[in-house]
Amino acid sequence: MRIIVGSQNPAKLEAVSVAFASFFPEVSFDVQPVIASSGVSPQPMSDAETLLGATNRARAARELEGDADFWLGIEGGLQPVPGEPESYLSYCWVVVLGRQQAGRARSASYELPKAICDLIRQGMELGDADDLIFGVSGSKRDSGGVGLLTDGRVTRSQFYAEAVKLALIPFVKPDLFPAREG
Repeated sequence: MRIIVGSQNPAKLEAVSVAFASFFPEVSFDVQPVIASSGVSPQPMSDAETLLGATNRARAARELEGDADFWLGIEGGLQPVPGEPESYLSYCWVVVLGRQQAGRARSASYELPKAICDLIRQGMELGDADDLIFGVSGSKRDSGGVGLLTDGRVTRSQFYAEAVKLALIPFVKPDLFPAREG
């Protein structure tokens, strides 16, 4: 099985590998990254923008590498906590495209600390804000903010892997989902 991911981020690639291994343990597969534009802002700030970014990445992956079984887009985003516009929730959207089917899912979300929210309101991307607050470098390619905030109890790849698994539901229960292309 050939899986193309619209990202070269190691945390996202690991998430895809973990999810596919858990859903298709008897199948050998190859996860290949491609550079795919999200077509949205560097820091998506709404559910709609984040889903669009994931969709665009999956479609771009398919355009770049048409000879595959699956194409994925994963996009992290933020949105204000309802009723608290100064606070943000962090999450991701995953879009999985197949030859005759598509799936999508949103991850769980978690609230960001005030210090990080303040930096984001000043125009900083979440990964850069995480690095500054925690005194690290390149966290978005490693454990991510969720890893930093949970002291490694939940890594970015684990966080994203659950959403990838949920986006695979239409592929393992195709009788419940009409065929559709993304």
